[in-house]
Amino acid sequence: MAEVMRIVVGVLGALMALGGVVGIAAGQPAGLWAIFLGLVAIAAVVLERSRYRSEAAERAAGDPGPGGGEPTMPAAPFRPTDELFIDPTSGQRLRVYVNSASGERRYFVEEERTRR
Repeated sequence: MAEVMRIVVGVLGALMALGGVVGIAAGQPAGLWAIFLGLVAIAAVVLERSRYRSEAAERAAGDPGPGGGEPTMPAAPFRPTDELFIDPTSGQRLRVYVNSASGERRYFVEEERTRR
C-alpha cells in the first residue's frame, strides 16, 4: 500500500510540475508555485524513508519486516526492552530493542509466541 502511495504522489508531483511549466509558457506566473509544489512532492517520494528501520536496513534496500520494522530480529548488542506499541498504520505490535552503548533503537514485530 505504501508503495502505491509513493507512486501516486510522485506522478501527481510530476504532473503538477509539468502543469506549472505549461502555465509559465502561457504567461501565468502562478505556474512557479505549481512547479515548486510538484518538485517538493517528487523530493518527498525520493527522500521518504520507511518507518522504524535502521540505517543498515535502509542501505541494504531490502523489504521492511512486518509492521515496517527490521526484517530480522535485532541481535547483540541490541537487547529487548519492555517498550511495546501498536503501529497505527499496519496494526502490528512492535517491540523496541536498544543498544545500550550507542542508544540506537530498533523495532521488530512482537509475535504471539515471544510476548511476555
